[in-house]
Amino acid sequence: MHFRLLTLSFIAIFFSACNGEIYLRDGVTDGDTFYLAERALTDDDPSLQSWVSYSLTISACQLQISGDNPARASSFDCELTARRLMLETWLEKQALRPDNQDQYLDDLVRIQDAGYLPEHVARHFAKRHWDMPKNLEVPAYKHWAREHIPGHKAETRIVGSWNYMRNVSSY
Repeated sequence: MHFRLLTLSFIAIFFSACNGEIYLRDGVTDGDTFYLAERALTDDDPSLQSWVSYSLTISACQLQISGDNPARASSFDCELTARRLMLETWLEKQALRPDNQDQYLDDLVRIQDAGYLPEHVARHFAKRHWDMPKNLEVPAYKHWAREHIPGHKAETRIVGSWNYMRNVSSY
């Protein structure tokens, strides 16, 4: 699973992301095929490219763990891996354009540097059906976050959507 995720993340680094409007138009819907938003190939904004990386990683993982409906599949490991790869993309792209800022991604860098990324995922995105690691220190993360990232708001953006093949015309 990790090889496929890393391969898709590597591909995602070369994709550009779409503008912010796509996050309002597209999102996770029922389906069996994940499509990137068309503008995901043309907009080179580092923040948006990071979310493309996240979206591709999540969609690849969803396909691997899903039953009939990948759009509804999730796990702690998938979410954590996708956020780690999103951060790698953010740091690589931001190095080329250091003037870019994104409050959530900048906070996430601080969270990762403090060693609390698994706790962040558990605290803000956990689902009842997830198998959670036993060694998470969520109370310590909450205490740290109050001091170091006050007012932090967790985010998820999906750049693209799930759709059924039979409902999509081919070119």
